[in-house]
This record gives sequence, structure tokens and C-alpha cells, in this order.
Amino acid sequence: MRLKSLLACTYLMLVALPVFAQQNPGPPPKWFHGTIETLTGDTLAVKSPNGETVSFMLAPKVKIVFNVKKSLHDIKPGDFVGSAGVMKDGKLYAQEVHIFPADMRGTAEGQRPMGPSPARSMTNATVSAIAAPPKRSMTNATVADVSSAAGTRMLKLQYKGGEAVTIVGPDVPILEFVAGDTSLLKAGAAVLVLAIKTDKGPLAVFINVEKDGVMPLSM
Repeated sequence: MRLKSLLACTYLMLVALPVFAQQNPGPPPKWFHGTIETLTGDTLAVKSPNGETVSFMLAPKVKIVFNVKKSLHDIKPGDFVGSAGVMKDGKLYAQEVHIFPADMRGTAEGQRPMGPSPARSMTNATVSAIAAPPKRSMTNATVADVSSAAGTRMLKLQYKGGEAVTIVGPDVPILEFVAGDTSLLKAGAAVLVLAIKTDKGPLAVFINVEKDGVMPLSM
């Protein structure tokens, strides 16, 4: 559970940093998770697990997303995804895969270290090919074919300046980020808020909210 929470928070930080950078050049943002109490105008009140209530102002361009559980078969060539992975024996194995909505295509594109181990990395890229891991070579072209056999898949990911092949096992969590709006910020819903400190209080720039029972990534 600790590793999953770490991966989730690191992943969301990489996703949300471009949003944060556009809105604030100052101190780094901080995460806060809890349960929504109220949304009054542009003020969101959230109760933390220890019972403390924190009020956030919503940034003018606050990004609100929720998660939908998906499967490997839902990933198609041309999708923009993020894959948290670990290198073992010269091969990259996915630990989580996230499908981005169209309006987040290109977010934090590339491959970068993720930590805490140097073997871990995050790759945000476009899926160019999907296949079962047979004893054959992968082409460099975009492939429209998706293997129908059950089990492990290989995703070929292309990003500006490079490419990667990640192996995705059948038990790897697959989630899709879906763009939402303030109508999702209802009392009782779990949230993960990325906020920056301002003179008027914390300003929420990114919110991952519960929907249909699917919790924010760090919950």
C-alpha cells in the first residue's frame, strides 16, 4: 500500500506540475487528501482524516479529474498514457498505467526518473503498438493491431526524442483520467488536492476526486 501511494502521488505530481507552473512561480505545491464537506462558490472545504477542516480557494483554471477503472484491452494505439515502471533484467515492467483524456494529451511527455529506486521511471507517451510478448521483433511504425490473447502485453511508447517498450502484466492497475468539473465536488466525496500557499490561503490547482466509488489514487 505504501508503494502504491508513493507511485500515485509521484505520478500525480508529474501530471499536475505543468498546471502548477502556469499558475504560480513561487513555493512548491503540497498534497492534501480528505473528504469534501462543502463547496461554496469558489471555496472548497475538505475534512482531513484527523478531523481538521481546510478551506481551499479554487484556482481560475483548476484541473479536476476523476478515475475510471480500465483493462489492458481498453488501451489502443494512438492513446496518450503514463506508465510507472521498474527496470528488471534490462526490461521495463509497468506497475501502473494511466490513460489521459484528450485535453491532457502531451502532459509531462517524456521519460524521467521516478524514485525511490533508480530502477523506477515514469514514461508519458503515445502508444504506437500493442502486442503479446512473442519471440519476435517490434516494428518502429504505428501498429493498429491489438493481440486478442489473454495475459501480458507489450506497449511500445513513443515520445519526443525517444521511445520505450514496457511490459504490462494482467494484474497491473489500469486507470483512465477523465476530465471533470466542479459538479463532481459533492459533500462526502474523497479528494486529493494539490494546492499552493498564497496570502489569502491555500489555492487548489489540481483535484483528483472520487466518482462512482473509484477513489483518488492515493486513497
